[in-house]
Amino acid sequence: MKLSFRWYGDTDPVTLEQIRQIPGMQGIVTSLYDVPAGDVWPLDGILRLKTSVEDAGLELTVIESVPVHEDIKMGRSSRDRYIENYQNTLRNLARAGIDTVCYNFMPMFDWLRTSLEYRLPDGSTTLAYKDDEVDEEALLSGRLRLPAWNFSSQRDELMEMYRFYQNMTPEELWANLEYFARAVMPVAKECGQKMTIHPDDPPWPVVGIPRIIVDRASLDRLMSIYDDPSNGICFCSGSLGASAENDLPAMMRHFGRKGRIHFVHLRNVRRTDNKSFYESGHLSRDGSVDMYELMEAMHEAGVTVPVRPDHGRMVWGETGNPGYGLFDRAMGAAYLNGLWEAISKSGQEVRDAR
Repeated sequence: MKLSFRWYGDTDPVTLEQIRQIPGMQGIVTSLYDVPAGDVWPLDGILRLKTSVEDAGLELTVIESVPVHEDIKMGRSSRDRYIENYQNTLRNLARAGIDTVCYNFMPMFDWLRTSLEYRLPDGSTTLAYKDDEVDEEALLSGRLRLPAWNFSSQRDELMEMYRFYQNMTPEELWANLEYFARAVMPVAKECGQKMTIHPDDPPWPVVGIPRIIVDRASLDRLMSIYDDPSNGICFCSGSLGASAENDLPAMMRHFGRKGRIHFVHLRNVRRTDNKSFYESGHLSRDGSVDMYELMEAMHEAGVTVPVRPDHGRMVWGETGNPGYGLFDRAMGAAYLNGLWEAISKSGQEVRDAR
């Protein structure tokens, strides 16, 4: 396991120096946030980013994300141009020595929450989702404060896109994902890179908009489209764990033993109702995901890839980007590191006893 931490660049209130001081921390997960979706990432910009991370004594382990332009997801005629740009971005990342790239294929918006400041009994705040609070008005007005979309001046564009996706079937979205994968994965293989798809979050349709990367069957389907290790998975316990139908340890063993998990997000969620949840602390007892059991499955399957403590609570009066404070993610990293050490040593003792 290569313990890593999400960093949002020079504008992030969390500094690389602080991240380096977290016990066991090795890597940084980041992106070029000033490059518009669909543009080619310049090699010099990638190298500057990598150098800034390495100068802080850390390794740039994963690029999260290289966004997929909406025209690709929608299957528009312009998609070939954006796919070519994506291919050239992968080549530039390979030239810079970066071999793991995360992406998602969620239509219109990225991960979705209905509350960014859900208060827990201990006084901390966290991210939460209630499906019955999501409707057209909430979505289009910006009241939901979606993390990946600026609603202030794009309502007409958003409405057009919203209507388009409401009329798209899951199979049509699958066809667009397959078109993208068949074009991009061979380039990733050629460059020695590992593409990792992030599951949809939450893992079900939202206000009539299809979501298709939600469970073991859908991930198996995607892996079969281009059957090569370059076509891999970002295993996110929070996204997949929001659905009680997903058996996370079994999925970890299934895809891990196939060598298709190249990146892991470990966070916990507490399922509270049908299609409702909040993000708890990382501990197994705090959420609906048994983190020990999941990491044990990860160890058994030989998954030794970059792992980051995903979203955390906001604790001790910390302010900043909800879900991405320093304190709770650092505590989560320490907990995960401790679990991994205990599981690894326990496994060694069993082997020695044999």
